[in-house]
Amino acid sequence: METAPSAIHICAEIGTSHGGSIEKAKELIRAAADAGADSVKFQWVYADEILHPATGLVTLPGGNISLYNRFKELEVDSDFFATAGSYAREHRCGFICSPFGSKSLEELAALNPDGIKIASPELNHLPLLRQLNTIRGKQEHSGQKPVPIILSTGVSRLKDIENAVSCFTSNLKDITLLHCITAYPAPETEYNTALIKNLRNIFGLPTGISDHSLDPILIPVLAAASGAVFIEKHITLSRTTAGLDDPVALEPDQFYRMVTRVRDAEQKIRQYGSSCGGESVIESLKLEFGTDTITKAIGDGIKKLAPTEAVNYGRTNRSIHAVTGIKKGQTITADNTAILRTEKVLSPGLSPEYIDEIIGSIATRDITAGEGITWQHLLSVEPAT
Repeated sequence: METAPSAIHICAEIGTSHGGSIEKAKELIRAAADAGADSVKFQWVYADEILHPATGLVTLPGGNISLYNRFKELEVDSDFFATAGSYAREHRCGFICSPFGSKSLEELAALNPDGIKIASPELNHLPLLRQLNTIRGKQEHSGQKPVPIILSTGVSRLKDIENAVSCFTSNLKDITLLHCITAYPAPETEYNTALIKNLRNIFGLPTGISDHSLDPILIPVLAAASGAVFIEKHITLSRTTAGLDDPVALEPDQFYRMVTRVRDAEQKIRQYGSSCGGESVIESLKLEFGTDTITKAIGDGIKKLAPTEAVNYGRTNRSIHAVTGIKKGQTITADNTAILRTEKVLSPGLSPEYIDEIIGSIATRDITAGEGITWQHLLSVEPAT
């Protein structure tokens, strides 16, 4: 009989559902722990590391508000995360967090988290990934165990994943790839969970799933049957509250149901082996959800943009933007540019991989504050070959 995989790590993504309240954060941690989560994950938000003030509006239960201002409201200091991390560990949960820029990464690393997750929109933020690689190198040099990394791969193509993984130079087995669809909610039938195995085979790394679908059972259990070693799902105290991700998160009782079903599937896989056990779990899901739904959810295993996220490629992930207005003839500098998400109404710019090439070049035309910087804006600069 085949050797069954080790226990699946289940992560409760709290994100920013705490709304800036440490008491609510603690309540969410307790709920996640009681539901059986192995870890909780937060998002270390500084709005200026994520997007430009002119990025546009987001629709929330309270109406249409500035997305930038919403992120500003979610900024908290380092003590918040230090307290949350300690509280999580007191409740036998690991503390994982996502940084979104250089400052949040440095501050997060100083807290010695149990893992650092790079969210899907930051997968192409290569300078941030190289900074993380440097931090891990320093940890290793000082005798520390380098912090484990989780890379989410939503709204990306295979080459984007290759570029991201290539930023890391050692301890690659400490990197886990999460298949993901960056859509809120993500349709279960678009999830293509066959990619979990294929990404593992392509990169030789542990793989799992970050699930933004609404159902608490279908994708997590299918992921378990497909060989996932890590399952991440948002948690909230109520789907009706005003958190950015609350409408697609699981309430505590739903999260508990998910954990229970994943552990049941895992036990069956352990009992019968990865292949036979996994197939048995999949057949049970077909009886529950229908053969057509499960077949579509498994997909063909080819890495491609899901239909619901394809329109966001180049907008949700990072590109180079003007922080301030840049006049024709002015020099492009590190101070007047930033690597940001484009999001709602701004135009996308060049890929972050070109940031070093364009610094020091001259603008050939005026660039509006927030606008994506393209080759057409620059003088005597050609893409690297």
